[in-house]
Amino acid sequence: MNDQAPTSIDQYILMFAPEIRERLEAIRAIIREEAPEAKEKIGYGMPTFTLNGNLIHFAAFKHHIGIYPTPSGIEAFKDELSAYKNSKGAVQFPYNEPIPFDLIKKIVRFRAEENRSKK
Repeated sequence: MNDQAPTSIDQYILMFAPEIRERLEAIRAIIREEAPEAKEKIGYGMPTFTLNGNLIHFAAFKHHIGIYPTPSGIEAFKDELSAYKNSKGAVQFPYNEPIPFDLIKKIVRFRAEENRSKK
């Protein structure tokens, strides 16, 4: 990793090893599919999608990928997320387990519908 903070999601993803990049790209693709009108940016130092406000953030760490779908996104799927370390607004998917892409898709769809109704 270089010392310069990324200014785009592309730059962010390129900072990681190929197997991590692949997972990050898959999450990004899910968000683009479920919320094609969402805008990409780096927020709080991590990939962020906005749609009438923050939609979701995601980030890679030493042992996991974290997603940050706001407290409502965690609460709506708390039973399905109970197998993962989570908090009010975050959930951690360890690298040594398969990433639940179908669950991420449902969370993003929920958050996109929630944010679209804010208009």
